[in-house]
Amino acid sequence: MNSRLYQKLLTGLAALLLLSSAHAAEVELIDLVNLEEDAAQAEARQLPLLVMFSASYCGYCSIVKEEFLKPLLISGDYTDKVIIRVLEIDSGDDIHDLDGTKIDPEVFAERYNIYLTPTLVFMGPRGQELTQRMTGVMTVDFYGGYLDDAIDRSLVQLRDEHQLSAAN
Repeated sequence: MNSRLYQKLLTGLAALLLLSSAHAAEVELIDLVNLEEDAAQAEARQLPLLVMFSASYCGYCSIVKEEFLKPLLISGDYTDKVIIRVLEIDSGDDIHDLDGTKIDPEVFAERYNIYLTPTLVFMGPRGQELTQRMTGVMTVDFYGGYLDDAIDRSLVQLRDEHQLSAAN
């Protein structure tokens, strides 16, 4: 009897994992194309902008996207906490900078001293870094917790900055 129950539990768990993986595959991360528009949206909603600097050849970038960023979007719990964009630094497609001018993704990454992917930068609406960036993937087991903490810290920092500027 216990083996049947155990087998049913394993089958159910496997089905849930497959379902969540299939659902994650349906969610698309939005590429950073126009920082000026994304920053305006971030300012209007008083949300930090999380920019993931990624590269097509980066295996760890795929892990961060599939195992962490897409699940954030699926959960719906982060809709009012952060705006997420991905910048493929080796794409060759120019993006619109904060002032609307076009800039090469590699040049933009160099401005932020990004030389390793994945790197997550938490920005305010003027492009300022709000909290410590996340560079590389040291421990997958703790990455989600570190990411969640960084999002919370950047949101608090952004709102503190907004209150200070409103008071002045």
